[in-house]
Amino acid sequence: MTHPANPPRDGDRIAKVLARAGVASRREAEKLITSGRVAVNGKVISSPALNVTQSDRILVDGKPVAAPEPPRLWLYHKPVGLVTTAKDEKGRETVFDALPEDMPRVMSIGRLDLTSEGLLLLTNDGGIKRRLELPSTGWVRKYRVRLKGAPDETTFAPLRKGMVIDGERFQPMDVTLDRVQGANAWATVSLREGRNREIRRAMEAVGLTVNRLIRVSYGPFRLGDLKPGEVEEIKGRVLRDQLGLDKEFTPTLTPKKRPERRRR
Repeated sequence: MTHPANPPRDGDRIAKVLARAGVASRREAEKLITSGRVAVNGKVISSPALNVTQSDRILVDGKPVAAPEPPRLWLYHKPVGLVTTAKDEKGRETVFDALPEDMPRVMSIGRLDLTSEGLLLLTNDGGIKRRLELPSTGWVRKYRVRLKGAPDETTFAPLRKGMVIDGERFQPMDVTLDRVQGANAWATVSLREGRNREIRRAMEAVGLTVNRLIRVSYGPFRLGDLKPGEVEEIKGRVLRDQLGLDKEFTPTLTPKKRPERRRR
């Protein structure tokens, strides 16, 4: 057995293992370690710079830590009125307050603001979260947007070219005008990175107000018929295939390319 003071080259960082086991988030796990509440193989550790394997015995506050779960991913239909944070300084209800009680500790992949709704991906794995949030992943996020106003196709030309708003550069968006009904219009907007209130700010810049915003897909994962507040887990095989992972949930050397689906 390798002494904790000499971290083995294999295994995972202990904070990651504690987070995967549902003890705490990775950041909270690091605080547990630095406060002397975690022991590995009978020795209290004070630094999270330690790799552990399945053969190591880990205790938190003297209690054994359960075996870590494999990476998992859920689709969640976020309703309007919930914030996508673990805790809210204003005391508002969060997505995590509203999840079913039998859900394990999860993190959101990206965010949807208070007044937005639709597909939110949830995972128990920090590596998957970081992987799917990276702009380099290139996954398209698609939204159905209701707008106050009567735009035509030329209205969206600046969005399609890319815009600078308040000094911030927005990448080109794919915008399709679906229909105009009275004082409102519906459009479909697709983008590959999600900045804070990006669609709302871009529409305001061309004289429109977003009064409903629904995310309908994130990469290959779709909202489908999921009702507000409902959660659906993605099967492990599908998760591995879509993310280009092997059976041990580590990236393969040649991830599969995902062809774009044609709009019907």
